[in-house]
Amino acid sequence: MPRHDTVLSVIDEPRLPSLHPDDLSDEQRDVYQAIVGGPRPANVFSFLDEEGRLLGPFNAMLYSPAVGDPLQELGAALRFRTSFTKREREIATLVVAARLRSDYEWYAHERIGRRAGLTEDELTALRTGADPVLADARERIVHETARALAADGDLSAPMFAEATASLGRAAVVELVTLVGYYSALALQLRVFRVGVPDGEAPPSWDPGPAS
Repeated sequence: MPRHDTVLSVIDEPRLPSLHPDDLSDEQRDVYQAIVGGPRPANVFSFLDEEGRLLGPFNAMLYSPAVGDPLQELGAALRFRTSFTKREREIATLVVAARLRSDYEWYAHERIGRRAGLTEDELTALRTGADPVLADARERIVHETARALAADGDLSAPMFAEATASLGRAAVVELVTLVGYYSALALQLRVFRVGVPDGEAPPSWDPGPAS
Protein backbone atom coordinates (compact mmCIF):
# COMPACT_ATOMS: atom_id res chain seq x y z
CA MET A 1 0.00 0.00 0.00
CA PRO A 2 1.70 3.23 -1.08
CA ARG A 3 2.33 6.06 1.29
CA HIS A 4 0.59 9.26 0.25
CA ASP A 5 3.12 12.08 0.46
CA THR A 6 0.82 14.76 -0.91
CA VAL A 7 -1.50 16.48 1.52
CA LEU A 8 -4.55 18.61 0.92
CA SER A 9 -3.80 22.14 -0.16
CA VAL A 10 -5.54 25.01 1.58
CA ILE A 11 -6.99 25.94 -1.84
CA ASP A 12 -8.62 22.54 -2.33
CA GLU A 13 -12.38 22.90 -2.11
CA PRO A 14 -14.57 20.06 -0.83
CA ARG A 15 -16.07 18.15 -3.74
CA LEU A 16 -19.29 17.21 -1.96
CA PRO A 17 -21.39 20.13 -0.70
CA SER A 18 -22.19 19.92 2.99
CA LEU A 19 -25.80 18.83 3.40
CA HIS A 20 -27.93 20.88 5.79
CA PRO A 21 -30.06 18.79 8.15
CA ASP A 22 -33.20 20.65 7.00
CA ASP A 23 -32.66 19.48 3.42
CA LEU A 24 -32.25 15.75 4.03
CA SER A 25 -34.48 13.01 2.68
CA ASP A 26 -36.00 10.54 5.11
CA GLU A 27 -33.25 8.00 4.36
CA GLN A 28 -30.53 10.62 4.79
CA ARG A 29 -32.10 11.81 8.03
CA ASP A 30 -31.99 8.27 9.42
CA VAL A 31 -28.25 8.11 8.76
CA TYR A 32 -27.78 11.60 10.20
CA GLN A 33 -29.62 10.70 13.40
CA ALA A 34 -27.65 7.46 13.76
CA ILE A 35 -24.42 9.48 13.62
CA VAL A 36 -25.32 12.44 15.82
CA GLY A 37 -27.38 10.37 18.26
CA GLY A 38 -24.79 7.60 18.59
CA PRO A 39 -21.87 7.19 20.97
CA ARG A 40 -19.34 9.34 19.09
CA PRO A 41 -17.96 11.93 21.56
CA ALA A 42 -18.73 15.38 20.11
CA ASN A 43 -16.93 16.96 23.07
CA VAL A 44 -13.59 15.45 21.97
CA PHE A 45 -13.56 16.41 18.29
CA SER A 46 -15.88 18.28 15.94
CA PHE A 47 -18.06 16.34 13.54
CA LEU A 48 -20.81 18.98 13.30
CA ASP A 49 -20.53 22.60 12.20
CA GLU A 50 -22.45 25.46 13.79
CA GLU A 51 -25.48 24.75 11.55
CA GLY A 52 -25.54 21.04 12.31
CA ARG A 53 -23.95 19.87 9.05
CA LEU A 54 -21.72 16.82 9.30
CA LEU A 55 -17.96 17.20 9.03
CA GLY A 56 -15.16 14.79 8.18
CA PRO A 57 -16.18 11.50 6.54
CA PHE A 58 -19.76 11.70 7.77
CA ASN A 59 -21.15 14.13 5.19
CA ALA A 60 -20.28 11.69 2.39
CA MET A 61 -22.25 8.96 4.15
CA LEU A 62 -25.43 10.98 3.62
CA TYR A 63 -25.03 10.96 -0.16
CA SER A 64 -25.59 7.19 -0.29
CA PRO A 65 -27.63 6.14 2.73
CA ALA A 66 -27.62 2.51 1.60
CA VAL A 67 -23.84 2.51 1.97
CA GLY A 68 -23.46 5.27 4.54
CA ASP A 69 -25.64 3.67 7.20
CA PRO A 70 -23.84 0.30 7.36
CA LEU A 71 -20.54 2.16 7.07
CA GLN A 72 -21.22 4.36 10.09
CA GLU A 73 -22.51 1.32 11.97
CA LEU A 74 -19.30 -0.55 11.21
CA GLY A 75 -17.34 2.43 12.49
CA ALA A 76 -19.35 2.45 15.71
CA ALA A 77 -18.79 -1.30 16.14
CA LEU A 78 -15.04 -0.91 15.65
CA ARG A 79 -14.88 2.05 18.02
CA PHE A 80 -17.03 0.70 20.82
CA ARG A 81 -17.62 -3.05 20.52
CA THR A 82 -14.26 -4.72 19.85
CA SER A 83 -11.95 -6.52 22.26
CA PHE A 84 -9.31 -3.77 22.14
CA THR A 85 -8.54 -1.32 24.88
CA LYS A 86 -9.03 2.34 24.02
CA ARG A 87 -5.27 2.81 23.72
CA GLU A 88 -4.86 -0.23 21.46
CA ARG A 89 -7.68 0.92 19.19
CA GLU A 90 -6.31 4.43 18.85
CA ILE A 91 -2.77 3.21 18.24
CA ALA A 92 -4.03 1.17 15.28
CA THR A 93 -6.22 3.98 13.95
CA LEU A 94 -3.45 6.56 14.18
CA VAL A 95 -1.08 4.21 12.35
CA VAL A 96 -3.52 4.27 9.42
CA ALA A 97 -4.07 8.03 9.60
CA ALA A 98 -0.32 8.68 9.58
CA ARG A 99 0.46 6.14 6.88
CA LEU A 100 -2.16 7.65 4.56
CA ARG A 101 -1.54 11.19 5.81
CA SER A 102 -5.22 11.75 6.42
CA ASP A 103 -5.62 15.16 8.05
CA TYR A 104 -9.12 14.79 9.48
CA GLU A 105 -8.55 11.23 10.61
CA TRP A 106 -5.44 12.33 12.50
CA TYR A 107 -7.17 15.47 13.85
CA ALA A 108 -10.02 13.41 15.34
CA HIS A 109 -8.09 10.40 16.61
CA GLU A 110 -5.18 12.33 18.04
CA ARG A 111 -7.70 13.91 20.37
CA ILE A 112 -9.40 10.61 21.12
CA GLY A 113 -6.00 8.98 21.65
CA ARG A 114 -4.91 11.67 24.06
CA ARG A 115 -8.14 11.16 26.01
CA ALA A 116 -7.39 7.41 26.02
CA GLY A 117 -3.99 8.05 27.61
CA LEU A 118 -1.55 8.25 24.71
CA THR A 119 1.34 10.54 25.60
CA GLU A 120 2.71 13.35 23.46
CA ASP A 121 5.85 11.29 22.80
CA GLU A 122 3.74 8.33 21.68
CA LEU A 123 1.60 10.54 19.44
CA THR A 124 4.65 12.14 17.87
CA ALA A 125 6.19 8.74 17.15
CA LEU A 126 2.96 7.51 15.56
CA ARG A 127 2.64 10.66 13.44
CA THR A 128 6.19 10.44 12.11
CA GLY A 129 6.21 6.68 11.59
CA ALA A 130 8.72 6.01 14.36
CA ASP A 131 8.40 3.18 16.87
CA PRO A 132 6.61 4.44 19.98
CA VAL A 133 8.03 3.19 23.26
CA LEU A 134 5.22 0.91 24.41
CA ALA A 135 5.64 -0.99 27.66
CA ASP A 136 2.59 -3.17 27.06
CA ALA A 137 3.28 -6.27 24.93
CA ARG A 138 -0.22 -6.34 23.40
CA GLU A 139 0.09 -2.70 22.36
CA ARG A 140 3.38 -3.46 20.62
CA ILE A 141 1.77 -6.31 18.68
CA VAL A 142 -1.22 -4.13 17.75
CA HIS A 143 1.14 -1.41 16.53
CA GLU A 144 3.37 -3.76 14.54
CA THR A 145 0.42 -5.58 13.01
CA ALA A 146 -1.46 -2.41 12.08
CA ARG A 147 1.67 -0.93 10.56
CA ALA A 148 2.26 -4.02 8.41
CA LEU A 149 -1.37 -4.03 7.30
CA ALA A 150 -1.33 -0.32 6.44
CA ALA A 151 2.00 -0.55 4.62
CA ASP A 152 1.68 -3.87 2.82
CA GLY A 153 -1.99 -4.81 2.87
CA ASP A 154 -0.96 -8.22 4.20
CA LEU A 155 0.73 -10.04 7.08
CA SER A 156 3.69 -12.36 6.75
CA ALA A 157 3.28 -15.87 8.13
CA PRO A 158 5.44 -15.13 11.20
CA MET A 159 3.59 -11.89 11.96
CA PHE A 160 0.20 -13.53 11.52
CA ALA A 161 1.24 -16.32 13.87
CA GLU A 162 2.54 -13.83 16.44
CA ALA A 163 -0.59 -11.68 16.21
CA THR A 164 -3.00 -14.59 16.60
CA ALA A 165 -0.96 -16.06 19.47
CA SER A 166 -0.87 -12.71 21.31
CA LEU A 167 -4.25 -11.24 20.45
CA GLY A 168 -6.42 -14.20 19.46
CA ARG A 169 -8.11 -14.89 16.15
CA ALA A 170 -11.15 -12.73 16.86
CA ALA A 171 -9.00 -9.69 17.63
CA VAL A 172 -6.96 -10.21 14.46
CA VAL A 173 -10.20 -10.21 12.45
CA GLU A 174 -11.20 -7.00 14.21
CA LEU A 175 -7.81 -5.40 13.61
CA VAL A 176 -7.73 -6.25 9.90
CA THR A 177 -11.26 -4.82 9.59
CA LEU A 178 -10.31 -1.68 11.54
CA VAL A 179 -7.35 -0.97 9.27
CA GLY A 180 -9.53 -1.55 6.21
CA TYR A 181 -12.30 0.70 7.52
CA TYR A 182 -10.07 3.65 8.36
CA SER A 183 -8.19 3.19 5.08
CA ALA A 184 -11.53 3.46 3.26
CA LEU A 185 -12.42 6.62 5.19
CA ALA A 186 -9.00 8.09 4.43
CA LEU A 187 -9.57 7.41 0.72
CA GLN A 188 -12.96 9.12 0.83
CA LEU A 189 -11.54 12.10 2.70
CA ARG A 190 -8.77 12.46 0.12
CA VAL A 191 -10.98 12.04 -2.96
CA PHE A 192 -13.69 14.37 -1.66
CA ARG A 193 -11.07 16.92 -0.45
CA VAL A 194 -12.17 16.98 3.18
CA GLY A 195 -9.78 18.64 5.59
CA VAL A 196 -9.86 19.54 9.27
CA PRO A 197 -12.65 21.77 10.63
CA ASP A 198 -12.35 25.51 10.14
CA GLY A 199 -10.01 27.06 12.67
CA GLU A 200 -8.09 23.83 13.31
CA ALA A 201 -4.50 23.38 12.16
CA PRO A 202 -3.79 20.31 10.03
CA PRO A 203 -1.16 17.89 11.35
CA SER A 204 2.45 18.42 10.40
CA TRP A 205 3.52 15.44 8.33
CA ASP A 206 7.23 15.68 9.03
CA PRO A 207 9.50 13.25 7.23
CA GLY A 208 10.05 10.33 9.57
CA PRO A 209 11.51 6.86 9.53
CA ALA A 210 10.18 4.69 6.73
CA SER A 211 7.19 2.69 7.89
